[in-house]
Amino acid sequence: MLLRTVILMLCIARFLGDVCWASDEKREADFAESINKTLAIGKAVWLEAEGKKFLGLYTEIEKLSGNGVVIILHDMDGNPNQRQLIYGLRVFLPEHKWATLSLQMPLREIGVAREEYYALFPEAVARIQAAISYAKSSGAENIVVVGYGLGGLMGIYALSESAADIMALITISLPVPKTENKAAQTLEFIKKIKVPMLDIYGALDVADVTGSARDRRLAAKENTAYRQIKINDEGHAYLHDEGLLVKRIYSWLGVAVKVPAPEPSVQ
Repeated sequence: MLLRTVILMLCIARFLGDVCWASDEKREADFAESINKTLAIGKAVWLEAEGKKFLGLYTEIEKLSGNGVVIILHDMDGNPNQRQLIYGLRVFLPEHKWATLSLQMPLREIGVAREEYYALFPEAVARIQAAISYAKSSGAENIVVVGYGLGGLMGIYALSESAADIMALITISLPVPKTENKAAQTLEFIKKIKVPMLDIYGALDVADVTGSARDRRLAAKENTAYRQIKINDEGHAYLHDEGLLVKRIYSWLGVAVKVPAPEPSVQ
């Protein structure tokens, strides 16, 4: 409460010259500069949402009509090329016929609590919609969202608002915060999800992920295409076997997302 009061006073002192709860554009620019210097796989694309440009990393496959595009949302304070997990997802899924579009999600300044991110969720939704439009313009017919940590909460919030054009949702270490904030009601959002959903977490994950696993299953009881997977000996960072996590994802996609067979080529 004290932190919110201080921030509000600072905003008033600056005569509301800035949007108090906007994404930290300086942090995003720093990440983008660093990524562009070392990017070796995929290409940087600049997308736009609500009049603001943001970075995406697009990794193609030869024939996009075969499967589609996986939109990847990083965890709190992360970036679209974040190691360890995000980089592995965006690089290895294309080896299994899924192009990837990894997004820079909205950031707050360094050191803020997770609760301070919830006000950015509408901006996150706009970015996801921009990514969907980009994927469709690139020829994708099948679009899946994968969200890690806070990115998973952003993704499920977006899909609870509108699931149009999304064929499946995968969450990794999805938190269930104890809060009354309407943007972070994970269990209520799960109840609204009708598309196939894969809920992955580590056996040694953070408390509000492991402690809420049963609650998430119960919230999804009406969704026959929901599946939950616990990965033993893994914590929130999935440091031991990142390849296993990626394998679980593309294996599930092969079953859950019914991709039409490509039309035969005309000789």
